[in-house]
Amino acid sequence: MLGYALALALTLQDSTPAPEDTAPPAAETSSDLDGGKLVEPETVALPVTPEPAPATEATAAPEVAVVEDRIPKGAPREDYPFVAWCYGALRGYLDLHDTVMPEVTRIESTYRKPGSRLEDDLKVYDDMQADGQTKLVQFQSALTAAEKASVRPINVVGANAVRQGRSIWANAASVSKARLAQEWMSWTLPARCEVRAAALETRALLAGAALNVNQTPQSATTEPAKDATLDTPAEATASPGAEPTEPTELEPAESAPTS
Repeated sequence: MLGYALALALTLQDSTPAPEDTAPPAAETSSDLDGGKLVEPETVALPVTPEPAPATEATAAPEVAVVEDRIPKGAPREDYPFVAWCYGALRGYLDLHDTVMPEVTRIESTYRKPGSRLEDDLKVYDDMQADGQTKLVQFQSALTAAEKASVRPINVVGANAVRQGRSIWANAASVSKARLAQEWMSWTLPARCEVRAAALETRALLAGAALNVNQTPQSATTEPAKDATLDTPAEATASPGAEPTEPTELEPAESAPTS
């Protein structure tokens, strides 16, 4: 009986099915073959999100036209003699008006722009003459203010600078009329002249006011300087750079002793 039971147990053990492999099938890799050739996996391009643009500063203000500040060749660098140089150069330009206008009229009549009128073009030169006279008054006012505010005579320096500025037209008599007219038509007053003249007069008025405040009562009674005319600054009678003499103060007289 025991032998029969043992044989039955062995029979049941052999007939038990083996457990199934529950592992998932292997995924296809890049080494799979397609028709005997190696198939690379297909790369999928992901959409790229553009980076936000960096914050920009506020829109810059439009550029302001800068006044030409170059000093003409040979002109002084300091404001007072430079403004005097501008005066002389402009004075020489204006004085040539009557000399060059016949040739200027011939040039303007010969080379006409389509649709323009000769009368309108010639009127421009008359307007420039009037504007030039206004600028002469401005320059003379600045020069006079600077001379009054200076503690030493400087009008000799101004007179030399005026002659230096006027000398730019010194070759007017040695060139042809056509050449002189062309140079005269193309000449413009440096923009720096008006800017420096305004600055010079402003500083001179401030300095003059301070000088008047610091004057002693005795020196304040002296005769004021005469206003300069539109002609070139007159040469000073004192030597350049001479310092004014200081006023002497009178000591009070001692009273006589009483008996």
